[in-house]
Amino acid sequence: MSVIEKVRPVERREAAPEPRRRLTDEHGRRIRVWELALRYLLLLAVLALTVGPFLWQLSTSLKGPHEDIFSSPPTFLPGDPTLHNYQRVADTIPVWDYAVNSLKVAAANVVTNCVGAALAGYALARLKYRGRRVATLVFILAMLVPAESIIIAQFTTMRELGLNNTLIGVVLPACVSAMNVLLMRNAFLNLPYEIEEAAFVDGANAWQRFLRIALPSVKGTLAVVAIFAFMGAWDDFLWPLIVLSDPSKFTLTIGLNYLHGTFANDERLVAAGTIIAVAPLIALFACLQRYFFRGVGEGAVKG
Repeated sequence: MSVIEKVRPVERREAAPEPRRRLTDEHGRRIRVWELALRYLLLLAVLALTVGPFLWQLSTSLKGPHEDIFSSPPTFLPGDPTLHNYQRVADTIPVWDYAVNSLKVAAANVVTNCVGAALAGYALARLKYRGRRVATLVFILAMLVPAESIIIAQFTTMRELGLNNTLIGVVLPACVSAMNVLLMRNAFLNLPYEIEEAAFVDGANAWQRFLRIALPSVKGTLAVVAIFAFMGAWDDFLWPLIVLSDPSKFTLTIGLNYLHGTFANDERLVAAGTIIAVAPLIALFACLQRYFFRGVGEGAVKG
């Protein structure tokens, strides 16, 4: 057999066409093309329902006074974009003072929730004492109580403490959330016991194990708690409306309500005020999103 005849079979095998790649999911199961297309269509529909109203408000806030925002069919993009509506909001109400008050409340709520939820979650997950399961059950039951059913008792308590019409009275009822405590508890439960046992053998006490070992391992869940606490305090409307009476101490949500009541026919001002209120939440989530998605896995409920 010649050299050419010996090489030809090898060349034929090398020139064989590659097998077609199949679309698979994370478990290796095959996905049909129509199933993949249906998934993307559902994702686009959910995106339109969630992000669409925000984009419409943003477009409305940028439209000039001579543009018709109720035209049929509606025009999504502004013909002559302007930022004058945001200036009109600041001229109509002290929106920046309200934003500062909301920022104070939200920052205090983040600090108290992160510190309190971390301490309570660690105590429920790691410390051994009588009544630990009962304490966990109490936090679970606290999540089932509607806030509206205890709001009168909260108002009476703030009045007895002399905290009505103060920002401290706004912060105090939600300074530690039961949901955040359970999130931190589940995150601490997912940590291996061997690490803390080794630290205990080396002479570390409970505070040292908490600060140096457990807490640095659940930074993602702390970010989740911070985002939830900030959003809850920033968006809260009912409780600040009840406990505050001095306009100089109003939060942003209450102040924007006055804007809407005074200029109910000018939707451009309402849209501009809405964007001002939502912008800090978007900025916070953009900064903490990688910790947020990691923290969802840390705080997952164990089966």
